[in-house]
Amino acid sequence: MTSPFDCFIIFAEMRTGSNFLESNLDQLPGLQCYGEAFNPYFMVTPETDELFGVTVQMRDADPMSLLARMKSETDGLPGFRFFHDHDPRVFDALIDDPRCAKIVLTRNMVDAYVSRRIAMATDQWQLSDAKDARKAQARFIPEEFEKLFYRIKSFQLKIKDRLQRAGQTAFYIDYEEAQQLEVINGLARYLGEKTQITEFATTFKKQNPEPLSEKVQQFELLASTVGRIDVFDLHKIPNFEPSRPPALKSYLASDVLQLVFLPIAGGPTEQIAGWMDGTGPITRDFSQKTLRQWKRRHKTHRSFTVLRHPVARLHTAFCDLLVVRGDDPQWDLKHALRNNYDVALPDEPDAPWSLAAHRAAFLNFIGFVGKTLSGQTGVSVDPSWASQTETIKGFADFALPDHILREDQLTAGLDNLLSEVAVDAATDLPATQPDAPFPLAQVYSDDIEDAVRKLYQRDYVMFGFRPWGKQD
Repeated sequence: MTSPFDCFIIFAEMRTGSNFLESNLDQLPGLQCYGEAFNPYFMVTPETDELFGVTVQMRDADPMSLLARMKSETDGLPGFRFFHDHDPRVFDALIDDPRCAKIVLTRNMVDAYVSRRIAMATDQWQLSDAKDARKAQARFIPEEFEKLFYRIKSFQLKIKDRLQRAGQTAFYIDYEEAQQLEVINGLARYLGEKTQITEFATTFKKQNPEPLSEKVQQFELLASTVGRIDVFDLHKIPNFEPSRPPALKSYLASDVLQLVFLPIAGGPTEQIAGWMDGTGPITRDFSQKTLRQWKRRHKTHRSFTVLRHPVARLHTAFCDLLVVRGDDPQWDLKHALRNNYDVALPDEPDAPWSLAAHRAAFLNFIGFVGKTLSGQTGVSVDPSWASQTETIKGFADFALPDHILREDQLTAGLDNLLSEVAVDAATDLPATQPDAPFPLAQVYSDDIEDAVRKLYQRDYVMFGFRPWGKQD
């Protein structure tokens, strides 16, 4: 047998038909399966003491040694079954390895859960003869099912994501598809096996062929629980916004206050900087190295960032575009907004500008930002209108802030921070300057709120923003 692979892994879960699949692959002369070789509680089966001279203790100390033995001492292509709670070191070693073939076996999670509960009730996990079948109805436990559902779903998404990033694909096979000889033989060809099977192995029989409604004690409870779970992610908020790296150059630190401020562009950065500067010099222009050094010197430090309401934040960014400057660094953007996106910005210092014109231009600017965040324009996302969710995710590439404060509760939040670092010498928070030429209170409308909410739905959901002016 010639194969592009040197091993294979079957990603599966309990009661997905993995024993049945394995028994059929074992019929093929060039394939050999070794069960749950990396189950954290046993090896291959609960009765197996060692495999290729490797004990469970030896495997746990060095799982790669068992894999190496498996490859070198198997006459053919070795493989094994791997569940979401098996040794993560093996997953990390093989998921990016193109020489390891990936097989993903799935089953309707409700059927798999019910089958598992019946097996627990009857203590019959395998069936080789139908006359020996033990019957019992499953007890459905909603909390247990939901926890298992999301854990397995998360693992399946992790597999898909890692394969995509590595430029690989897997052979996906469902529980019902595994009952088709043509599919099993197709899987064998995928693995490089030249022979085929003509009938299924007789080792395992289907245990519970009855309709689901007959196998569960509380079928109505099952139906209502499953109905609450958004299986198809109908309420998922699409996110096409590019990720953002941590902008360490913008971080501000105060030796006196023992605080590091992680600004979110478009937020109250100048106000916080003025407050920090009132008690002593501020350190700026950090790199990862210099920020680590600062934190080591200030062992009781705290870091924080400040959220601003999305409407207020975007209006501030818009007002900045209204300022007409000589040698304007934003000239290209303003030119594109005027000529390509119907945002009527003033182009002369004394150009007439009414509240109605301001409000109309702001609404068009909101529409432009929405298209940009969705990747529908050729304009890159400016930090001042990137979502706050994505900005904070970017912080995590170095270190998340200890505290996320809110602009409308800033005084209380800063007082709490100072109490944590045992500092009581701080100046009053400087007042903020209203947006110009029109403050948001004059510009705001329900149409603006609705447009911004649609644009920053993730921020509204993640941070619980209410309509602007009603945060309290």
